[in-house]
Amino acid sequence: MGSVLRVAIVGCGKIADLHATHILRVGGCEIVGVCDREPLMARQLHDRFPVKAYFADLTELLCEARPDVVHITTPPEGHFEIARLCLEYGCHVYVEKPFTIDAQEAQHLVSSAGQRGLKLTVGHNCQFTHAARRLRALVEGGYLGGPPVHMESYFGYNLGDPAYARALLGNRQHWIRKLPGKLLQNIISHGIARIAEFLTGDDVRVIAHGFTSPLLKGIGEEEIVDELRVIISDSERTTAYFTFSSGMRPSLHEFRIYGPKNGLILDQDHETVLQLRGTDFKSYARHFITPVLLARQHLGNLLGNLKLFLANDFHMDDGMKGFIEAFYRSICEDGPVPIPYREILLTARIMDAIFDQLPDQLGAGRPRTDLAFQARPLPLSQ
Repeated sequence: MGSVLRVAIVGCGKIADLHATHILRVGGCEIVGVCDREPLMARQLHDRFPVKAYFADLTELLCEARPDVVHITTPPEGHFEIARLCLEYGCHVYVEKPFTIDAQEAQHLVSSAGQRGLKLTVGHNCQFTHAARRLRALVEGGYLGGPPVHMESYFGYNLGDPAYARALLGNRQHWIRKLPGKLLQNIISHGIARIAEFLTGDDVRVIAHGFTSPLLKGIGEEEIVDELRVIISDSERTTAYFTFSSGMRPSLHEFRIYGPKNGLILDQDHETVLQLRGTDFKSYARHFITPVLLARQHLGNLLGNLKLFLANDFHMDDGMKGFIEAFYRSICEDGPVPIPYREILLTARIMDAIFDQLPDQLGAGRPRTDLAFQARPLPLSQ
């Protein structure tokens, strides 16, 4: 690997633009090639960004552009085969979420990367925003007062607004409908990964309930599950709730984590972190002092975000830049990957357990499995 990291992007749709933008914000790298089986898609990305070459064939990209790192931004059904080939050609790989179709594919890629001494990651960039990093630092610094006791992860989705959602509902052949978990599979890994990060037990129990909202049923949609409620627990008796909803307002993207002494709330939409005291003030003081302390924290979040904005370090989808930087640093310094492989595999296994419990709603034809699964010893610890 040279002094400048050579980067390629495979899959030149809308999400590829975001990757190209943040790759170019990271120093010490260049985009040496982009690839899409539709040449016009590859050409348009090449023409709008400083990209050296474009390709319609993946093998040609790997042989001619010789990238050090490949970002895979195709629809999920192609992730496994593309990542497998890139690893065989000696490339480090960044795979957009969802990582793979199922946990078996995820395990294969992790094992393959380990055998070849390569780095592999999945695009859970929401875990690397400024606010998410502040929350992680507080947890690691002992603010909770011990291991997590309980977590709550909320992930809202507006099916009435984005063009992406309208295209999905209007197209019965959309690629999302072909995924085992359909809409859920393409979205929920962000919220599940937040929980997986703080689960430490190997035995994980998953209980899932999903259904099609009255809104979608009212327009004749029966395939898409857009409401999901999940209970998760592990062998260390850590518990978690996960909520995915298209109808709940406000449409939250929030994570709550509670320890034996204190708790924390991460609001992804507003880039804020609140510290929750585990002990309350006595008598009427709780009604006056607590609101003042919370107001002070909100003001602190405001000033912190303003400072980042004025320093030109506060952008939409900013977690992607921080995440790409962390991944590239792990490559250049041969350090640990920013998301441990255990978390990637645990997220995939939890998602499998969810989809296995929704065969009727998803039409997947998969048998209902036992609610508990064993997170077997993972091949690589990070």
